Amino acid sequence: LFHLGRIAAYALLGGVAAVAMESLAWLTSQTTALQRLWTLMHVAVMAWGLAMVVQARQPAWLERAGRSVWARAQPWVTAPGGSLAAGFAWALMPCGLLYSAVLVAALSGGAWQGALSMAAFAVGGALWLLAGPWLWQLGQSHVNALRARWGTRVAGLMLIGVASWALWMDLVYKPSLWCR
Repeated sequence: LFHLGRIAAYALLGGVAAVAMESLAWLTSQTTALQRLWTLMHVAVMAWGLAMVVQARQPAWLERAGRSVWARAQPWVTAPGGSLAAGFAWALMPCGLLYSAVLVAALSGGAWQGALSMAAFAVGGALWLLAGPWLWQLGQSHVNALRARWGTRVAGLMLIGVASWALWMDLVYKPSLWCR
């Protein structure tokens, strides 16, 4: 039930993020003043991804905030229906990797694409969360250290790629259409 709640909430979050980004994109295309904000947002996403690649971890302040919230929410999980609700609420946890995936979903092009992107992220996460305890027993620190280092770096590379593509489309490709 926990994982079903997670998948549903992640998909909802991805759909909402994609609609919000689509609306912001439309607004910036209609309002010249916001085009700089749109470009700055993509540069910030690229910087976040670069930091993840270089440091191989999420920002420490984000990790601390997540642990603090979890400490308060953990007792609710044992209540009836708490597992499903906790899975749904999991999408609101401050987690850099989660919100990095939300940024990718936001740039996916539409509500359904964003929802599908985040559902796929949630399913992949569910597989790891289910297999993690078993793998932890097999390789303990080696498996976890490898996943943390390279998983975060791959997520950072994905952010850099998406932000680079968005910047290319906004700054190079669209102006070149006017030059034809």
